[in-house]
Amino acid sequence: MQPKLSLLDAQLIERIIEEAYQLMIKPGIKVQNPEARQLLADAGAQVDEETMIVKIPEQIVRKALETVPHQFLLYDYDGNPKVQYGGDAVQFDPGSSGISILIPETLEHKTAETADLIRIIKIAESLPQYDAQSTAIVCHDVPKDIHDLYRLYLVMLYSKKPIVTGAFTNKTVHQMIEMLAIFAGSPENLRKYPRAVFDACPSPPLIWSNFGAGNLISLARAGVPAEIVSMPLAGAAAPVTLLGAVTQHAAECLSGITIHQLACAGSPIVWGGAPSTFDMRKGGTPFGSVETAMIDSSYAQVGKSLGLPTHAYLGSTESKVLDMQAGLESGMGAMIGALSGINMISGSGMVDSLLCQSPEKLVIDAEGIAMAQRMLQGMKIQTETLATGFYEGVNFKGGDFLKQKITMQLFREEQHMPGKVIDRDSMRGWKESGSMDTFDRARIRVKEILASYKRPELDPDKEAKLHAYVLELARQAGLEHLPIAEELQPA
Repeated sequence: MQPKLSLLDAQLIERIIEEAYQLMIKPGIKVQNPEARQLLADAGAQVDEETMIVKIPEQIVRKALETVPHQFLLYDYDGNPKVQYGGDAVQFDPGSSGISILIPETLEHKTAETADLIRIIKIAESLPQYDAQSTAIVCHDVPKDIHDLYRLYLVMLYSKKPIVTGAFTNKTVHQMIEMLAIFAGSPENLRKYPRAVFDACPSPPLIWSNFGAGNLISLARAGVPAEIVSMPLAGAAAPVTLLGAVTQHAAECLSGITIHQLACAGSPIVWGGAPSTFDMRKGGTPFGSVETAMIDSSYAQVGKSLGLPTHAYLGSTESKVLDMQAGLESGMGAMIGALSGINMISGSGMVDSLLCQSPEKLVIDAEGIAMAQRMLQGMKIQTETLATGFYEGVNFKGGDFLKQKITMQLFREEQHMPGKVIDRDSMRGWKESGSMDTFDRARIRVKEILASYKRPELDPDKEAKLHAYVLELARQAGLEHLPIAEELQPA
């Protein structure tokens, strides 16, 4: 039996959804995209073109919910199903869109560039705990106009895993879909075997921007999965109560789903988010706080009650370095997300409130994910009796159980064996191995992974076509050459 965490009862979930419907009427949803407003108006919503406020009746939303797939799959480069959105499947990917990288030697946060993202991709590709890649950081050595699509380009070159990504403009979302279609073989194949899911973000409170709603429409019509990332900021851009933030999240997601399904009914979409509380002392957004995890767990329950695939941002920290705070907040977040049955949990590797990525933390977080995955396996009945059968012939000696054949048969099933990053040695062994802390061991592990990584074999024709397409977009943005190492460039 998979253990589960539930913070809401059925009656409270129903109340949250009911108040979310009320919010979509009063005060309504501000929809800044003209095409989205027209879709809503044609469906029967009341639209004020001057204020761009749309009042969306409950029946329109419920009709949209009827057409949302309850489950869909993401595929890898080879066309194998690898990620399941829906039900209680739990998967992890690195956090996205960091702007800096943690330098392990100096602990400084350096502006991220191409080489940094490539390192992160290689590590996530090599660690089985990460079911998908993400476009983890923004590379500042290319023009801003191609920041989003260039990240996807690098992931497609260095990884075969499914991808969690997102566009930064209404123009580039089409270009990124075209990039994915090149590797898929055609837009039809991409629709049938999607490799990527795209984040689409409303602006709190209760706003769908021209860009956010435009992305929803484009993704829906292309049949490429969309992932709503609602970000209520409790106390600043959302009600201060956790339940108030969950209710605003529901209204933003329900309105986004309605726009999306009106654009193309039946296209896959995810009930996701990256909410937080507002720290009244420091003015920050503590994504590693337990309240953030509580909001995430709760809104996931609401989404699941509607039969929708789910996503959340958990497993990150406000700490600027890899210290005890980073481990505490990241581990708790990953475990709470897993026990909540959230389908895709993003955030691993990130420090400084989702601003900075760390390859070393990505390695450490993988160990926390493995522990969460072991927890999800729950308690299993492995033998005919629970314990009494083990005591036959035992002479009250502490080592007798080590001699039993069944111990050797079952201990690997019962116990998760962590990697070398986790220390379980004796004091003597720890000293003999260099008296290293977790960060030291993670640095070594990162170097091992990078040394053993081999870029996946890709179809040379498709790779060349992708490279030519991205290079032309780069030249239009003023960049003549893509900043990746010559020996790694496609032929």
